[in-house]
Amino acid sequence: MIITKQKDFDELLGMMDGQDSVFIVGCGECATICRTGGEKEVAEMSSKLTEKGKTVTGTAVINAPCLELDTRRVLRQNKVAVDKTEAILVLACGAGVQAVAEAVNCSVYPGCDSLFLGNVFRHQHFYEKCSTCGECVIGNYGGICPVTRCSKSLLNGPCGGSIKGMCEVDNKKECVWISIYDRMKKSNTIDRLSKVLPAKRHSAGTIPGRVINGA
Repeated sequence: MIITKQKDFDELLGMMDGQDSVFIVGCGECATICRTGGEKEVAEMSSKLTEKGKTVTGTAVINAPCLELDTRRVLRQNKVAVDKTEAILVLACGAGVQAVAEAVNCSVYPGCDSLFLGNVFRHQHFYEKCSTCGECVIGNYGGICPVTRCSKSLLNGPCGGSIKGMCEVDNKKECVWISIYDRMKKSNTIDRLSKVLPAKRHSAGTIPGRVINGA
């Protein structure tokens, strides 16, 4: 899921300066789980904007705003409110914001900052474990990604700088190479770590990416 945090409210007001009417779009999936753009957060944002003199023409929490056809459908259902608004504030990730922008002619603003593709450990505990790099290498490391979870993105680690098992770059984070070693030892594949791998082929993650008809 995409982990987001809401932007500072004053920043949002600055973006919409001079525009008095706003329609708010939320996300029923990732942003709801992050508590940045679900039903509750959309209602709270509506109240805060109203208190600042903005006219909220309407709201909609779309199940997954990144599904562009579904986003278009929901906005068509709210056409009367959307047509009379000067701006749409989207409480979702950047993909959701751009899906809305593709469907309307008025100004569209992000209400959240997109942080990373994250795993959910428990409620409101999010961890980045994948960088969507375009060429997954975790099969060489016992199912753990050093590209994302090593502060230096080393493919042939460890660097030797960890102190008491903690990363020398961020001493609040465990050295992922210890986890890789322990995992591969348990699966009897530790000998694979002796193989020196070539540098990461970063061209595989060239942006913007697209997949059409599976190609």
